[in-house]
Amino acid sequence: MEAFFRTHRYLVEHVNAPVRRSLMDEIDWSDRMIGIKGTRGVGKTTFLLQYAKEKFDINDKQCLYINMNNFYFQGRGIADFAGEFYHRGGRVLLIDQVFKQDNWSQELRKCYDLYPGLKIVFTGSSVMRLKDENPELNGIVKSYNLRGFSFREFLNLMTGNSFRAYTLDEILSDHEHIVKQILPKVSPRRYFQDYIHHGFYPFFQEHRNYSENLLKTMNMMTEVDILIIKQIELKYLPKIKKLFYELAEEGPKAPNVSKLAADIETSRATVMNYIKYLTDARLLNMIYPEGEDFPKKPSKVMLHNSNLLYAIYPIHVEKQTAMETFFVNSLWKDHKVNQSGREPYFLVDGKLKFRICDADVHNKIKYASDTIYARYNTEIGKDNQIPLWLLGFLY
Repeated sequence: MEAFFRTHRYLVEHVNAPVRRSLMDEIDWSDRMIGIKGTRGVGKTTFLLQYAKEKFDINDKQCLYINMNNFYFQGRGIADFAGEFYHRGGRVLLIDQVFKQDNWSQELRKCYDLYPGLKIVFTGSSVMRLKDENPELNGIVKSYNLRGFSFREFLNLMTGNSFRAYTLDEILSDHEHIVKQILPKVSPRRYFQDYIHHGFYPFFQEHRNYSENLLKTMNMMTEVDILIIKQIELKYLPKIKKLFYELAEEGPKAPNVSKLAADIETSRATVMNYIKYLTDARLLNMIYPEGEDFPKKPSKVMLHNSNLLYAIYPIHVEKQTAMETFFVNSLWKDHKVNQSGREPYFLVDGKLKFRICDADVHNKIKYASDTIYARYNTEIGKDNQIPLWLLGFLY
């Protein structure tokens, strides 16, 4: 146990979290069982350590961080370890990568039932369906999603500002005033393309090649998260990877499921399941017409965020595709995005019609009063024309 406390102290002391994630204030920390889901690379480990640093003295043994990557846990269950920690005065156990242990959900349930004074905060993959696939956790776990950096968080980090987040209603009704508060302090356009290219995953701050690091992370998402959590045999991995690449190369469009099934030599139903797994892993987004959902075929499959575009197919990234990808990714946290009729419109929350367009070619667009135009290549907006970058301030 002392070895775990030494590791905890070292990690908390050396945690580097230059941006305080807004999720820290959205979680109800009074709950006894809290799950933090998120894709690889978005900073789940840092988030746990930052919580420990904020809430506890570094030498306070009431809080302990452990990682299920440690081989020690191959011979000892979570509940057994948690019991020893609890009886020694421990009250908050932070468990990273909980799914690495067999029967993890049953072990967490045991902890909940046996140690009423113990709070457990655990992290897991976005692929996990915490309640649907683990009924023993129903009613006891509160689940949250940690996302990659928003453009707001990226901008604050790069410029030293502390701009707040805005709701979609605030942006739509008051965007001209909001922009006037931001522009005297910073020029968002100077940083926007950098964010589109490499700002979503916090590891851009590391002194390594970002694209290579992202490719490695993407491979881990498919090789570990999807295969292990969905219990798929290793021999099917090349099919999943090939499918992902073909979808990425085709760009945002309706998938030709029959052709994809023939290409990777599997059934149409399996193709749809693989697309769903890739969506759960936050590698893809599926866009549907209003009122439709999986397992129906989506009207459009897009990459989950714009950084992925440059990692997979850097020689040919269309600006319009990157901007639409940014739009969907920014809205995805708290809003529902559907395809609205024919291209190029999106429907948000079943009522707001959006079009993403280039401000430099605005004279070619007929503006309609029933549509909101999110425009790139501009820092300002007017009436129903808003600057696209401002949607990066939604969280």
